[in-house]
Amino acid sequence: MKYNLFIEELSKRKNLVYEYLNSQRFRQLFTSEHIQDSVYSYINQSGKSLRPSVLLLSCSAVGGDESVVIPAAAAIEVFHTWTIVHDDIIDRDDKRRGGFTVHEEFRKKAINDLGYDEDEAKHYGTSIAILAGDMQQGLAVSMLSELGDPIDPKLVLYLIKDMELRIESLLIDGQFLDIRFSKLPIESLNLNQILDMLWKKTGVLYEFCGKAGAMLGLNTIDCEHPYVKALSSFASKCGLAFQLQDDILGIIGNEKILGKPVGSDIKEGKRTTILAKAFSSGNKIQKKQIMEIFGNTKVSSQDIEIAKKLLLELGGIEYTKDLARSYIKEAFASLNNIPTSKYRDLLSFWAEYMIEREF
Repeated sequence: MKYNLFIEELSKRKNLVYEYLNSQRFRQLFTSEHIQDSVYSYINQSGKSLRPSVLLLSCSAVGGDESVVIPAAAAIEVFHTWTIVHDDIIDRDDKRRGGFTVHEEFRKKAINDLGYDEDEAKHYGTSIAILAGDMQQGLAVSMLSELGDPIDPKLVLYLIKDMELRIESLLIDGQFLDIRFSKLPIESLNLNQILDMLWKKTGVLYEFCGKAGAMLGLNTIDCEHPYVKALSSFASKCGLAFQLQDDILGIIGNEKILGKPVGSDIKEGKRTTILAKAFSSGNKIQKKQIMEIFGNTKVSSQDIEIAKKLLLELGGIEYTKDLARSYIKEAFASLNNIPTSKYRDLLSFWAEYMIEREF
């Protein structure tokens, strides 16, 4: 019953955010059809809206009015979208949300609509995806700037600066570390390094959502306010748990439900807590198998299945599940510093959903 209520409340907020995102005044900014289509590709497929929802619920949890901060929630969604458009290029994925990634979609369009050869089409698809992400980042700032009365303009400027400097810097550092770590020997990395990278990739933007929602709800520029700190910590820990669950689904998830490739993390050699735990528990033969398969983009589907089996047998999956649960437990401790309300309960359901989801 509680999850039915949560999904219903999540859906309401998602609809409000996407109504704002799909406003004609934004769509009419584009003179090129391919740029408009690429910017709205993932928006049209619509995500789970977990980040905008935690911002909105955090706002209400401290007594704020969600209807006033819809532009901020929409800004978070489009900001997140540019990061995954670029991330898909880096990870060389061709599926996202059950459809094609932006670079793959426009590679196909270049061949079918423009008559490009394969090399030129691939370059075209990548170029369009980069431009789409650039435009989405600009839209995110513009949407944040639309926060009006009664929000303090100084708070709006603070949030824009925080998102564009601190958050983006940490996100990009996380992506860089993800790329760099995949080429380093598995045994050269410790758990703390991997968790730091995962937090920067994912947790930091969730932290911003909790922080921004609380600050907007209180209409304060005091980032040290107890409620702001509590919701920042809560969302940060939930964000890290979300990434850990994402890593699990990337290995053993159902591709049809997930809407993106399962096993691509193995090909890319992603350094996850799953891999670190499994490798440390393996014998010489198992470690050799792991080193031969992970990071080899030419591995067969049979090799990927061998790798999955090893990760399960050596305890990598179960270890990461337990780790995700521990972060959610810590998140609840932070949430307990917020007054009891319907919205605190919804945030609690949201936290549980982060590690129970199948997509």
